[in-house]
Amino acid sequence: MTERADRQSAMEVRIRGIYDEHKGRYGYRRITAALCSSTAQTVNHKCVQRLMQKKGLRPLIRAKRRSRNAQGMSDVQVPNVLQRNFSATAPDQKWVTDVTEFNVNGQKLYPSACMDLYNGEIIAHRMAKRPVFELVSGTLQTALSRARSANELIIHSDQGWHYKMQPYRAMLATCGVTQSMSRKGNCFDNAAIESLFGTLKAEYFHLAAPSSLDALEAGVHDYIRYHNNERIKLGLQWLSPVGYRQRKNA
Repeated sequence: MTERADRQSAMEVRIRGIYDEHKGRYGYRRITAALCSSTAQTVNHKCVQRLMQKKGLRPLIRAKRRSRNAQGMSDVQVPNVLQRNFSATAPDQKWVTDVTEFNVNGQKLYPSACMDLYNGEIIAHRMAKRPVFELVSGTLQTALSRARSANELIIHSDQGWHYKMQPYRAMLATCGVTQSMSRKGNCFDNAAIESLFGTLKAEYFHLAAPSSLDALEAGVHDYIRYHNNERIKLGLQWLSPVGYRQRKNA
């Protein structure tokens, strides 16, 4: 073995030692810094990167989330028309919509819901094991099919990629619906439905602790029925969302 090969072998051992010491959390930059701090010699980060790749050593950390740029996504900047005004004087004036995530034993379920701000009623919802576009477009189609009139309707969402898709925007435009979006990274702009999902998780998911996706899906359906028809609210004169709508529009 040549002197160069000996140095490389020794470097691989030191790299492996630092990698194991930090339980795989360090990438080549941090390992290079650790090597430099423990020796008087300069260590080239490209050499460390190459040796780590040779040994299959990768940092065991979550990759940075990248914004999704799906094919067919519109680059139009949609304004925040709703402006956190979460009150409405009649049905089908203002809707809010979103998708949330549940995890049961490593398996995920994604409920999509659309809520009328007039009474907090969930007017449409769907669930899927993947957050595909059809999950959101199907929710919208169901909601629009039940609306008495959508000519003056505002529908608000966050900046999720589903809501920027051209087919989604076309569905809204065809029905004369005004689209509104939260400002980037500001969950409070869609706080009404965020609160709904929080209540769903607190009052059903964490209490029932379903052990399978089938049980979870059935439980979410049942909770939404309960929320709409039985769960009374002070702001609705101690009526359920459906009871309030029926009394006001009798």
